[in-house]
Amino acid sequence: MRVLLFVLLLVVCWPAALLLLVLYPLVWLLLLPFRVVGVVVGGTLDLIGAIFHLPARVLRGI
Repeated sequence: MRVLLFVLLLVVCWPAALLLLVLYPLVWLLLLPFRVVGVVVGGTLDLIGAIFHLPARVLRGI
């Protein structure tokens, strides 16, 4: 799907397509630290949730 959209953009406005082709990797590299922070925050919240649910799981297992 992305390839078809890129080809359509290339046909309609080739300078914008070339600009997109150059800027996409740069934007991806700039956003990479935010993805890492998102994974770390998600893992931390999952850990806190597991700690809070641990007593209920232990009591349910008895």
